[in-house]
Amino acid sequence: MEGLKAILERRSYRVYKDAPVPEDVIGNLLKAGMYAPSAMNSQPWEFLVVRDAVKLAALSEIISQWSMLKKAPLCMIVMANANGYRASTAEFFIQDCACSSMCILLAAQAQGLGGVYLGLYPKEKEMDKVRTLFGIPSHIMPFSVLSIGYPDKMIQPHKNFHKHKVHTDTY
Repeated sequence: MEGLKAILERRSYRVYKDAPVPEDVIGNLLKAGMYAPSAMNSQPWEFLVVRDAVKLAALSEIISQWSMLKKAPLCMIVMANANGYRASTAEFFIQDCACSSMCILLAAQAQGLGGVYLGLYPKEKEMDKVRTLFGIPSHIMPFSVLSIGYPDKMIQPHKNFHKHKVHTDTY
């Protein structure tokens, strides 16, 4: 089962080969992000694809843990469009954009890419810096930054299944 394999083998990759990500692969990543589940199918997400080395370097300076963006061939910023919310779904944009981000990272893994989820929301000061850098309107909320590329070397997956964290029918 390829989907389960991608989930179990996914790791956070911060070092990439110097190789561009082809357009069709980027299209697949975006499609995966748009196929994520969302509250009442609200789909509040929008995406910013960044390949420009100067912009990636500037983005890497916003938060110190984002240094890998300097050498990443690709970054995707998952954003929430506040104008698209219905009153019944507005509070769910966090889960919706997190699901979208994860779908992109799993699609990256399934296509031989590696990536790392870089948290942004709810850091208002940093979100404003991202808005300024990319000219993002105020009603669009930068949520997460995904650094993506072909891994420099493969990392062995963790063994994360811990039976003591599973409860059945009652705690």
